[in-house]
Amino acid sequence: MAHWLVKSEPSSWSWDQQVAAGAKGTSWNGVRNHTAKLHLMAMKLGDQVFFYHSNDGKEIVGIVEVIKLFYPDPTDASGKFGMVDFKAVKPLKKPVTLEEVKATPALAKMSLVTSFRLSVQPVTDAEWKLVCKMGGI
Repeated sequence: MAHWLVKSEPSSWSWDQQVAAGAKGTSWNGVRNHTAKLHLMAMKLGDQVFFYHSNDGKEIVGIVEVIKLFYPDPTDASGKFGMVDFKAVKPLKKPVTLEEVKATPALAKMSLVTSFRLSVQPVTDAEWKLVCKMGGI
């Protein structure tokens, strides 16, 4: 199983809204970066994904799971981009801030630090375990 991180501005789509969507989950549309698209295409059913609040908060707040594989994004007029569906799994007991990630030497190479603008990022197994520990799960 692979691990990932997706970013959302809480004013556009928040963790609370993701949780409220329940087991049916929601689509993750609007990605318009080719590298992020490739990450979405690489996701498998059941992959675990950190949910990160960008701009406001700048923190990892929860975990979602891939429940539908990559398919066309109807909001993309070009037809080049797609989306996956996620459902909320659980919140972190303690959100892990970007500041904390940057201050942790073992996370210095995490995409959240090195490719901070990318909205869909891979997370290594070691990074996943450490962030989960930092978040109290």
